[in-house]
Amino acid sequence: MSQIAAVVLVMLATVLVGAFGIRVSRTTSDFYVASRTVSPLWNASAIGGEYLSAASFLGIAGLILTFGADMLWLPVGWTGGYLVLLVLVSAPLRRSGAYTLPDFAEARLESMAVRRLSSVLVVLIGWLYLMPQFQSAGLVFRTITGAPPWTGSLLVAVVVAINVLSGGMRSITFVQAFQYWLKLTALAVPLAFMLVAWWSDGRPGLTLGDEWVLPLHGRDHPLYETYSLILATFLGTMGLPHVLVRFYTNPDGRAARRTTLVVLTLLGAFYLMPAVYGYLGHVYGMPESDTVVIALPGRLVGGPVGEFLTALVTAGAFAAFLSTSSGLTVSVAGVIAQDILRGGVRAFRVATVLAVLVPFALAGVARSLPVATVVGLAFAVAASSFCPLLVLGIWWRRLTTAGAMAGLLAGGGLACAAVVITIIGGPHTGWAGSLLAEPAAWTVPVSFTVMVVVSLLTPSRVPRGVARTMVRLHTPETLNVDRGDWRPRFM
Repeated sequence: MSQIAAVVLVMLATVLVGAFGIRVSRTTSDFYVASRTVSPLWNASAIGGEYLSAASFLGIAGLILTFGADMLWLPVGWTGGYLVLLVLVSAPLRRSGAYTLPDFAEARLESMAVRRLSSVLVVLIGWLYLMPQFQSAGLVFRTITGAPPWTGSLLVAVVVAINVLSGGMRSITFVQAFQYWLKLTALAVPLAFMLVAWWSDGRPGLTLGDEWVLPLHGRDHPLYETYSLILATFLGTMGLPHVLVRFYTNPDGRAARRTTLVVLTLLGAFYLMPAVYGYLGHVYGMPESDTVVIALPGRLVGGPVGEFLTALVTAGAFAAFLSTSSGLTVSVAGVIAQDILRGGVRAFRVATVLAVLVPFALAGVARSLPVATVVGLAFAVAASSFCPLLVLGIWWRRLTTAGAMAGLLAGGGLACAAVVITIIGGPHTGWAGSLLAEPAAWTVPVSFTVMVVVSLLTPSRVPRGVARTMVRLHTPETLNVDRGDWRPRFM
């Protein structure tokens, strides 16, 4: 009963905090990018709130419990990806003046075809990332109530839609910042009690010869899969639409860089804890499941205190579902509204409903896979499509429209094909299974190579305004230079 009360409280708090944003959400800019007035600390907290999804809160501990030390690369990669983002992308992307990734693609390459393809990829990545959030919500809700999984998915979908419909990015910023600190508390407090219980229990550890601590074990081709996972997480972060849209809300490029530095600190603090949950789960013989974080406090502490801690962790899990789903919904709805429904606040609200309904339906029919695995596939698609587009678009002036199109189709198309086969057909065995389950190691090089080669073969397709665009991307705003004529279509 306490767990259900915790879920209800989190949802009420989410709606109330989001309602505060309604009072200051009036313009199109408020709905898309919070009028670009979000401070670095506030924005970093919001990024932490939306980035720490069900895969971070539940999936990492579950995979570490199952596969051991190998899975420590997940939190390392998901944090390290922001370092790559800081060095290569964050400030130039903010200076571009874009609302969305398709806005940036159109501005840099002066092509509506590239914009439309980018829009399709943003929506696909967003839906792929949203699907495991709804699946996990259903799994946790079934665990605590026994209700059918679709009920938990529906609860999260409805709350997310209400928040996004009411206040857009302005409202979601308040919600996600609040939820980061809730999630951090929801993991840290129970962990402190469990470590005390573990210490009092004689500090049980691993048995001699336990393969759990050995790297590169438990999978068909662990060396390939590990390095492919590292590549996907390090490079996929910069291609996630719900992450990048938050940098558009900073006042300028300097604030975007400061935001990224704060994000690295906040994520580093959070990701220390799921690994400990996975270790304790293995030591105490917990069953291999994404719900180990929910079950562990009751196992180690027990009694009324254990029940309270379980309720707190459950609240944190639903905060993870809500915050990540909100950010993804905003990014997907923004693209649908601009590129399909002609923009404006009303179009944004219609697009929000579409952005939630499709992944909710997919969550009910898709084959069940570990939540972190599905999110990892989303990272692979992002790394194979938008990472090459952003890196080459920002730092290589010879990128052409034809090269960008070919690279997005090759890398993004191959990664999407691998994702569809894996989700529909389930895990495969042998090399085919490894290549499909962890495609980044071959799809990312394919995308970069195709973009570069096709661009070199089509020098006449270099955008005419590339020099002006490069100045806008790389010149600090304080110099007040001419930044060109391009502006987002719904500025």
